[in-house]
Amino acid sequence: MTPKKFGNPFYGVVDMITEMNRISDTMTSIENGQAGDRQRGFADAWSPPTDILARGNDLVIRCEVSGVLEEDVTVSLVHGVLTISGERRRDGDDVVYYSSERFMGTFRREISLPDGVTESDIEAGYGEGLLEVTVHGAANASAPRRIAIKRRKKPGK
Repeated sequence: MTPKKFGNPFYGVVDMITEMNRISDTMTSIENGQAGDRQRGFADAWSPPTDILARGNDLVIRCEVSGVLEEDVTVSLVHGVLTISGERRRDGDDVVYYSSERFMGTFRREISLPDGVTESDIEAGYGEGLLEVTVHGAANASAPRRIAIKRRKKPGK
């Protein structure tokens, strides 16, 4: 879906910047031999692969979070933004990793929803490493309307 579909021109920008910073930090950690030693917060959380699609009148959001326990996933709605967050935990201290390619630690994904969506419109299910959030009736939200810009008089005149 395009960002304008959700009415937020900055949709995905924060995720992209966060991901670019994470990649830069990861490369620095690898060069210093400290890969995986640092704990993540929400500011540099990894972002799970996500599909957003329409199924009839419903908007469906699918996040791939394999290896994450159901109780470690949170779905919330605040001011029209659906937030999916949680944590993928490492094995205990007695485990030595020879290779670690999956993102560990905190993850976060924010998705702007159409105006008027309430908590009662949303349901979430989890199984086999896939979180599926259904937003009932949100697939056919109205398109954003352009606002006319009027010429201002010069300041002080």
